[in-house]
Amino acid sequence: MTYTVQQLAPGSYDVLLDGAVVASLVREVDRGGTAREWLVDLLNELSPAERPEPFTAQQHAFDTRAEALEWLGIEESDANSEPTG
Repeated sequence: MTYTVQQLAPGSYDVLLDGAVVASLVREVDRGGTAREWLVDLLNELSPAERPEPFTAQQHAFDTRAEALEWLGIEESDANSEPTG
């Protein structure tokens, strides 16, 4: 299984698994405009047995984009460039 990301807008990505969109990667921003965590969220509700690796839940949170990409097995150099903060 190979994950890739495709940028939709600043802080917003489609997560593709073998070319098919299966999740989103977004930077959560509060109402005051303060950037918070990065969320990887499966698009469809799946039972634990149906979730692709490494998903153990419907949504996973990370402090940085780089951490989320690493969790998906994507090297930073393989993803669209954007600050990792």
